[in-house]
Formats: sequence, C-alpha cells, structure tokens
Amino acid sequence: MKTQAEISNRLMLRAGDAIDRDYRQSLEIGYLAAIACASEAHFIRSFKATFGETPHRYLQRRRIERAMYLLRSTGRDVIDIAAEVGFNSLGTFGRTFRDIVGETPSAYRGRGPLGGDVPSCFIRDPFGNAIRIGQMFGVR
Repeated sequence: MKTQAEISNRLMLRAGDAIDRDYRQSLEIGYLAAIACASEAHFIRSFKATFGETPHRYLQRRRIERAMYLLRSTGRDVIDIAAEVGFNSLGTFGRTFRDIVGETPSAYRGRGPLGGDVPSCFIRDPFGNAIRIGQMFGVR
C-alpha cells in the first residue's frame, strides 16, 4: 500500500512531466494543479516541496535549458529562440537567462558551438547559485 507522500510525489512528477513536455505553451497553474489532483495553493506548495522550486521557476528553467542548446547549436536570432521556448518578451527572456545561467544570452552564445548534442545541466549550491555540472569538475 502506498503512503500519502508517495502518491503526492507521483502526482507532482506527472505535473513536472507535463511542464517538460509542454514548456513552449502558456501553462496555467490551474491546469497543472488538475493534473496533480490538487488545489492551486496545495499544488504550488507540494510542487516546491518535491522539486525544490516553484512550478513557475521550474518552467522558466526548462525553457532556458532549451534556449541554451539552441543558442549554441543554431545561428538563429535570440528573439526567435526566446519565442520558440515560450517567452513572450525578450526583456523577460534576457533577465531570466541571466538569473539562471549567470551571463547574457549573447555572451553564452559567444562561447562557440557545443561539443555534443546534450544541453548543459545545472544544480544549485547551498547559497542558491546556479552551477553548471561541468564546472564542478573543471570542464567548461
């Protein structure tokens, strides 16, 4: 028999999967809460307890991870990439990108093409700073 915590985690994972799948879309909290069979307020609290960040921040991070890949693997304009990953405003995209990655989209693109086909992964240090996994091992 499953515990209430196991059931809640499974439902939060379903909502996380929906964000991962539909990150380009405008996702409403009510829609995600319905997937998780919870009220909006309970969903936000439970999602943060499960993933360590709010649903909105999780969605933003997913969008930025995809944008990071596109910036270094294509020659498309930044504004086109921002729109493709779900941002309606270039200013919001740039600010969010800087908050998560630590540099502007143009500076990130200036590093040159990616070595492989896998987007960079991030973790948070105990102080809330985003760290690329490769930086932990001295890889750029």
